[in-house]
Amino acid sequence: MSEVNSAGGGARVGPGGGSGSGSGGPDGGPRVGGWTRFVTARPRLSLLVALVLTALAVVAGSGVADRLGSGGWEDPGAQSTYATKALEREFPASQPNLLLLIDSGSASVDDPAVAAEAKRLVERLADEKGVTGVGSYWQSGSPALRAKDGNEALVAARITGEEKAAGETLDRIAPSFRGTHGPIEVEVGGPVAVRHEIQTTIREDLTRAELIALPVTLVLLVMVFGSAVAALLPLLVGIFAILGTNAVLRGLTEFTDVSVFAINLTTALGLGLAIDYALFIVRRFREELATGAEPLTAVGTTLRTAGRTVLFSSLTVAVSLAAMLLFPQYFLRSFAYAGIAVVLLAAAAALILLPAALVLLGHRVNSLDLRRLFRRGKPRASSVAAGGAAWGRMANLVMRRAPVFAVATSVGLVVLGLPFLGVKFGTADDRQLPSGAESHVVQQHIREGFPGSPGGGLEVLAEGRATETQYAQYKERIAALPEVLRVDGPLVNGDSAYFTVLPKGEAVDEGAQRLVGELRVTNAPFDTKVTGTAAVLVDSKHAIGEQLPWAAAFIAIVTLFLVFLLTGSVLIPIQAVLLNALSLTAMFGAVVWVFQDGHLSGLLGFTSSGSIETTLPVLMFCVAFGLSMDYGVFLLSRIKEEYDQTGDHREAVRFGLQRTGGLITAAAVILAVVMVAIGTSRVTNTKMLGLGIALAVLMDAMIVRSLLVPAVMRLTGRATWWAPGPLRRFHDRFGISEGAGDPEPTAEEKRDKVATLS
Repeated sequence: MSEVNSAGGGARVGPGGGSGSGSGGPDGGPRVGGWTRFVTARPRLSLLVALVLTALAVVAGSGVADRLGSGGWEDPGAQSTYATKALEREFPASQPNLLLLIDSGSASVDDPAVAAEAKRLVERLADEKGVTGVGSYWQSGSPALRAKDGNEALVAARITGEEKAAGETLDRIAPSFRGTHGPIEVEVGGPVAVRHEIQTTIREDLTRAELIALPVTLVLLVMVFGSAVAALLPLLVGIFAILGTNAVLRGLTEFTDVSVFAINLTTALGLGLAIDYALFIVRRFREELATGAEPLTAVGTTLRTAGRTVLFSSLTVAVSLAAMLLFPQYFLRSFAYAGIAVVLLAAAAALILLPAALVLLGHRVNSLDLRRLFRRGKPRASSVAAGGAAWGRMANLVMRRAPVFAVATSVGLVVLGLPFLGVKFGTADDRQLPSGAESHVVQQHIREGFPGSPGGGLEVLAEGRATETQYAQYKERIAALPEVLRVDGPLVNGDSAYFTVLPKGEAVDEGAQRLVGELRVTNAPFDTKVTGTAAVLVDSKHAIGEQLPWAAAFIAIVTLFLVFLLTGSVLIPIQAVLLNALSLTAMFGAVVWVFQDGHLSGLLGFTSSGSIETTLPVLMFCVAFGLSMDYGVFLLSRIKEEYDQTGDHREAVRFGLQRTGGLITAAAVILAVVMVAIGTSRVTNTKMLGLGIALAVLMDAMIVRSLLVPAVMRLTGRATWWAPGPLRRFHDRFGISEGAGDPEPTAEEKRDKVATLS
């Protein structure tokens, strides 16, 4: 990490005493570009405007978590979604979302005193505003609502209204029903309680994660920069991005559904990317100051070099996140909204507000070196440069043994990803919550103690006028299907009816999913639609499978184009996409081994459901791929800059790793800390997202960028930079890279520099 310090191994110094990136004008004075003039003309005014905007964002984004939903995994255009809404409208009792678990202790639920008290509760619940379709074991006598040991039974009802209104109704009525009532004990559960508890838990966990991440991040930044002043700058950029994104999400809730899970990504990416971008810009600024440049000149050089890289990096991350807009589930689309907003705001703050602050700070950016408290005297120059020298030595070692490192790292990453071949996709349920959460306890009692699979049945909606005989014949056809345990119904309301079908196995196992397909092709004299947990899963998998090739193609094509604009090479963009994808294998393997198979569940404090929620791998791929490209752009831009100046491919790779290895590693460690803080969440999906991406980021920075990329680039040699004539001319006209705008060195200058380096 020490190479990120102001000395940082030193910038290349040109004949005029400026940096090698060309900070001087033709007359020897400062050369300040138009963008630099724009962002530094009135730095105090720029920061004042940013402060006002931040205050407005605090007001606009207040209460955003209360307006976010905890669902969004279903395809809104799917058959199951249509059927669910129709059943909610026509048969409210068919879709209960509130369950009261009645525990009679040592007595039977059929005991007269127990039955009398339970019936009083049922009557009270039916009188509550916003509650409909109330039913219970004591009314219907259904064995599915009575536990096998006879000491527990269920009351089912539906809380009407949208998610927010339903949550408010639950908060109002739950306290008066929960607890002891004479001879019975009541616990509150059901889908509405699960969703509400997930939302509340995420809000609490996010506050705790921020309290963990912010101070730890600040300590790490002080270790990286040395200066407390420099360390505060990335945090301020991150806070601006997070608060701004919260305001954007609050505005979006007026027009569309947004998932509560998205605020976790807002915090993680807001801090992580702000730190990445600020690290890169502040480091380059301090390099320029170390060469003797004036602050304004140093800012100009920084924006022409590191600033361009940050711009390209933010575009590549935004492209990866934008791919989630192609999917119909609002859970995924929410992460695209939050991710794109926070990336663009972090980049804007780094490219507009940060330069203004640097102009005002000047050499004071190096003030308050807190590390002096832990050492005597000043470090010698050799120790300051040791980090960069170590990365340079490692680059030389990797390139000398390039075939060994390329094969070993590739095989190792593939092996780590093998568990993903056994992935099983499922739906999010109460097991997302801690084992002690009330709604989780209720559902666990139902799973273990009640006959059949309560809540796991399939509903078949029949629309169109039909006779009793036709309904009976259709019911017989359903009952004859091999995966069917029992068929109940029909319940008829005008021209609509519905049947409840219980599968023989678990609610969402392979048999239940096959049964969905069989029900949908079973001949009927009326229109039928199938819904239920397994049907939602089938439709969700189908929607993701349909859009996944388009999303992957979108990410690949746009990434290839952006990296080509950065490098002018045909091979490097292909390498970047393939190696980035390879870097994610460990994350996917760990997700299955840990969260699906349940290894380390006790240590990490979660309950494995034996499957992975269908949308999570898509989300994790888009986020992790974007972050990998973020680091890839940092490395490639510095390699490209050096290659343009020297024409020496091997030296460019060595120099690029030497100058960015410590920077990328420091950024990855800090981002991993933020993601691990998010991963302390008690909600399993959030835990999986945080810990999985932390692993992906560390593997990418420490294995792929440090070992695999230099090895592969050494093997491809000078062919790495090849492009056909038309593409080369296109890049010469439109391409942008670090140091763009500086005069291209002549062939003689390149040879002289190579000779000097050797």
